[in-house]
Amino acid sequence: MQSTITAKIKINLNETQVPLIKDTLFAYRKACNFASKEVFSTKNLSQAKLHTLTYEPLRKNFDMRSQMAQSVMKTVIARYKSAKSNGHDWSLIVFKKPEYDLVWNRDYSLVNGIFSVNTLQGRIKVPFETKAMEQYFDGSWSFGTAKLVNKHGKFFLHIPMTKEFKEASPNNIHQVVGVDFGVNFIATTYDSKGETFFHRGRHIKDKRAQYSKVRKSLQQRGTPSSRRRLKAIGQKENRWMTDVNHQVSKALVDKYGKNTLFVLEDLTGIRNTTEKVRKSNKYVYVSWAFYQLRQMIEYKSQINESIAIVVDPRYSSQTCPKCGHTHKDNRNKKKHIFCCQNCRYTSNDDRISAMNLQQKGIEYIVEVTTTV
Repeated sequence: MQSTITAKIKINLNETQVPLIKDTLFAYRKACNFASKEVFSTKNLSQAKLHTLTYEPLRKNFDMRSQMAQSVMKTVIARYKSAKSNGHDWSLIVFKKPEYDLVWNRDYSLVNGIFSVNTLQGRIKVPFETKAMEQYFDGSWSFGTAKLVNKHGKFFLHIPMTKEFKEASPNNIHQVVGVDFGVNFIATTYDSKGETFFHRGRHIKDKRAQYSKVRKSLQQRGTPSSRRRLKAIGQKENRWMTDVNHQVSKALVDKYGKNTLFVLEDLTGIRNTTEKVRKSNKYVYVSWAFYQLRQMIEYKSQINESIAIVVDPRYSSQTCPKCGHTHKDNRNKKKHIFCCQNCRYTSNDDRISAMNLQQKGIEYIVEVTTTV
């Protein structure tokens, strides 16, 4: 089984290298927009035909090296194919950000902490940092076509990396963990040992409320500077949310180890379930990146030779895990307490949901192993 992740590393350019990379990035963007106009007008997604139309102009008018010209064509065609597969109407695609797609061992290489890359003026060698990414540079991962980007005056390389992993078998599962996603607790788990673990989210909720307050104030101003600040705050919050999800997913996978079945909630359509939530609280309940957290747990569990499945979470917080009685009155949302109206079993409502998800995981294991 193959697993692919994107490693993000920082490129440390010196003063003479910065203009070389910037010139290359801007030339690559202009070249992509030139090729994009050809694809839009001809509706031609064949690289061979696009090569005939654009290769010479790319080399002559944009000072592209041969491999760069080929990369421009691949980048443009891939963007149009992606838009088509996503059901978008045929329209001109404009490349706004200065980026550069690099083919492994042709446009770039990474050897002994040195990043070697083609520019308009020839190849340059730059030191790079693999902060928190060292495990992906042990020689066991294969590198794909990377993207060189410039953000906030710094340069980063985004590299898709693929590795073959031993696929976990349901017959070898020794731990089933139900994972409930929420606001007060980002993740609540219940495992085969009957233990519950809470990833507290109150401080996260408070920080997001502060972001929301600042954003509202800037929106009311409506000035150019406030709009720029608004965009910067949104990007900062997204980076922070991604980092939190990485920490939570890593903690979960590391805690339970190999041969674990993680049972996750399918929260597709969660926005449609908040119609009765007060308007002031809707941002808190619908904007956390639960799908991103789910994806992180899925791919990290694969790497760790475990399994992650997604199940329907309906009634998981209203069903008693002891007697099976299901009713909305079993749960007090305001107090986050579950009390079964039938057998009086009482616990935290997030814990109840995790318990029911864990039970679904056990049923999944029984079904899979008995039908094989």
